[in-house]
Amino acid sequence: MSTQQGQDAKFFQRGKIEEFRAELQAAEAKDKKYQKRKTVLKKIVANITMGNDMSPLFHDVIQCIGTPLLEIKKMVYLFLVSYGRSKPDQIHLVIPSFLQDCNDRNPLIRALAIRTMSYIPISVVTEALSDQLRHCLKDRDPYVRKTAAICVAKVYTADPRKAERKGFVELLRDMLIDENATVVANAVAALSEIGDRQDGVIFKLNLTIANKLLGALGESSEWGQIYILDSLLRYVPEQHSDAEMMAERVIVQLQHANSAVVLTTIKALLYLMNYMGDRRLIDYICRKMGPPLVTLLSSGPEVQYVALRNILLIIQRRPTVLKNDVKAFFCKYNDPIYVKLAKLEIMYRLAREENAREVLAELEEYASEVDVDFVRKAVRSIGRLAIKVEPAADKCIESLLKLIETKVTYVVQEAVIVTKDIFRRYPGKYEGIIPKLCENLDALDEPEAKAAMVWILGQFADKIDNADELLDDLVYSFLDEPAEVQLALLTAVVKLFIYKSQSEVTKALVHKVLKWATEDIDNPDLRDRGFMYWRMLAMNPAIAAEIVLAEKPAITTDSDRMDRGALDQLLLHTGTLGSIYHKNPETFIRNAAGRALIDSPALNANSRAVLVTLARPQLPPMAISVSGPGPVEPTRPSQPGEVANNVPLPTILESSRSDERDLLDVEGDDGAGGDSGEGYPDGDDDGPVTKAADPYASLGGAFGGYVTDVPQPVGGSRSGDLDDLLF
Repeated sequence: MSTQQGQDAKFFQRGKIEEFRAELQAAEAKDKKYQKRKTVLKKIVANITMGNDMSPLFHDVIQCIGTPLLEIKKMVYLFLVSYGRSKPDQIHLVIPSFLQDCNDRNPLIRALAIRTMSYIPISVVTEALSDQLRHCLKDRDPYVRKTAAICVAKVYTADPRKAERKGFVELLRDMLIDENATVVANAVAALSEIGDRQDGVIFKLNLTIANKLLGALGESSEWGQIYILDSLLRYVPEQHSDAEMMAERVIVQLQHANSAVVLTTIKALLYLMNYMGDRRLIDYICRKMGPPLVTLLSSGPEVQYVALRNILLIIQRRPTVLKNDVKAFFCKYNDPIYVKLAKLEIMYRLAREENAREVLAELEEYASEVDVDFVRKAVRSIGRLAIKVEPAADKCIESLLKLIETKVTYVVQEAVIVTKDIFRRYPGKYEGIIPKLCENLDALDEPEAKAAMVWILGQFADKIDNADELLDDLVYSFLDEPAEVQLALLTAVVKLFIYKSQSEVTKALVHKVLKWATEDIDNPDLRDRGFMYWRMLAMNPAIAAEIVLAEKPAITTDSDRMDRGALDQLLLHTGTLGSIYHKNPETFIRNAAGRALIDSPALNANSRAVLVTLARPQLPPMAISVSGPGPVEPTRPSQPGEVANNVPLPTILESSRSDERDLLDVEGDDGAGGDSGEGYPDGDDDGPVTKAADPYASLGGAFGGYVTDVPQPVGGSRSGDLDDLLF
């Protein structure tokens, strides 16, 4: 094989159209074994690969389509795939050859012809393809059937409504019970691609077909397994036992060597856990998911990053999956920066009282690294750790003070930023370190750090003897500061005046700042705040003091967890690009259909409370008529083993979105019923779960801008991250 590759390398040289045309014409005269034609076509294909335009040779190349040699026919078809759609006026010349090859005795040629035709979305080709594709979907050879299944998806992409009228979707549905596992996997792949379109039919499985697909799992290729496992998300369990039985059959795939299969298995298990009622089984599944996820971290950096971004979502929903594996996320010296930052975020998520000491020691090591971004994130994580784990706060403060003593500018600035949050988290506890912070006032040149220091000076102006002098120095450059610092200075000066209203220096300072804010500043927020403060101080200073110095709500990083409804949605995209961006695919992929949990009697109460409903586009009603009565769903067998003995065909329903009916639901249930599911409270019960109006509100940036960087006001009491969000 390597020898052949070495010989073919000589073809990758830029050639001229006229030379290739002359060689093809010369080969027609004396080329009984077709060797000359094969050589020329190899050169042409090599030039196509290199990006050279070979379309002027269209008429010359299609003359070789009748050659009986399979290798030549493959190259001609490859040429047609590349340039067929750009030659609508000449494509009719090859249609007779297409039709002839579709009826060839060789299944490879039949499959090759049907695949090439599906790649050319021109009306004259698709019309000729319709009858041939219908025959190939029922071909005796499984290779032809599995190729035809993928062709249906391509035909549907070119003209969805026409593909539905021709009955291709129903034929594809029938292939789900094919005896060949590869055919089944390709049929699932095609139906999934169709169902993922906003204008596609709704692809939904029932229990019988879902079990049939699981039976084909062991004989499928890795890609086939991924498609089958992903299709399980289109099955909505009606009873807890259905979801539990299916999870027990799927869980063995966690031992697979392919990382994509592992992540897709985890996605299916996380989905099914929303419909389970057995807590012990859920705990068991969570324990089984941990080791495969840790194993993914031994792969290359790219796979590691994909795994880390998915883990960041998983541990927000199921913290117990990796609660004892925080050491697996300690950074290695040769990790790329994007892997280190992702690991740092997960380390913080998994930190708790039992492992806080070793996590803090690791963060201190990172704070002495050379990479500035990594050091900043490490210092900020130390502050967040102090806020999250109260018993570790003293050690974290000691660590921050040591870092401030290093006098490294960016380290000092990050330390000041997180110290402000610590003051709010533990009021009256760590104010003794304020003098140490004031010593480094001149080192602060970034807006966020300067604003944090100004807040500290204003908040504790009654405890800082020279607060008026320090603020006076800072106010000197008020008009040149960013809006963030100007707002902080305005509020701090007003607080200083309230604390020291008898001081002439303070009076002059507040008057100067208010005059600047209301007369010389264009920023409306700053100007309005200046007018508000001025009027309050002029009318009633006592009430102004109550408002400005009102007790601040305590902050905690427990509230930085992603919105529960949005999190449930994102976990349905585990292992995809959406799980890396932490955004739903419909927000960045055109014509992609959204996913969400579907209500059923088995869906637990807390998942139902944050259920996100998806609105599909309203299409013109267009019924798909299927002759004859639809199959009847058999009675549910009492034993799981009886399922495979009687496999009914799913029925096709209308493609209109107005009634939200689906493609493969033989039970006639649209998944919206069921209001009496047996739910249990979450493991980290945080009170009643409110339904989120906007599931994307808390997603933040795609790669680096974690919403967790800034602690937020407490939205409700939480018992911590230690317990699993069981239901």
